[in-house]
Amino acid sequence: MKRPSPLVQQGNQTDLDSAMTPMIDVVFLLLVFFVWTASFQMIEYVLPSEMSSQAGSAPVENPIEEPPKDFDDIVVRIDWDGQAPSYIVNEQTVASLKEVQQRLTAISELEIVTPVILHPEPVVPLGVVIEVYDSAKLSGFAEVSFAVNPQGL
Repeated sequence: MKRPSPLVQQGNQTDLDSAMTPMIDVVFLLLVFFVWTASFQMIEYVLPSEMSSQAGSAPVENPIEEPPKDFDDIVVRIDWDGQAPSYIVNEQTVASLKEVQQRLTAISELEIVTPVILHPEPVVPLGVVIEVYDSAKLSGFAEVSFAVNPQGL
């Protein structure tokens, strides 16, 4: 003779439903636990390294590339003598705007990333400053900025 289950009674299903509620809670808590503890970062499979193919324990010298040297900013000073502008590129006097552009082009061909700073005197006409700005941009420099006199502010 089969023994009757204590969970199931004749015609009463409420006991069976109440027995399943803790099981659903446990499954939900396990799901939440695994989601919280899961790592969503990319796994690093292989790290690049330079290994020597020679056997032994002698140190192997790897050629170390020197980082590019830092260059100072290129400063173009613009002075005005009352009739014509005069130019100074990095403390060297330059005769004309064309020569300024040639020097800036020669520097930009070195493929260094440095800004050009224009430092016009307050009496220099705006048209002359714009011509020097255009020359710097045409020479290949991406960043051309202006010097500011903090005392005049």
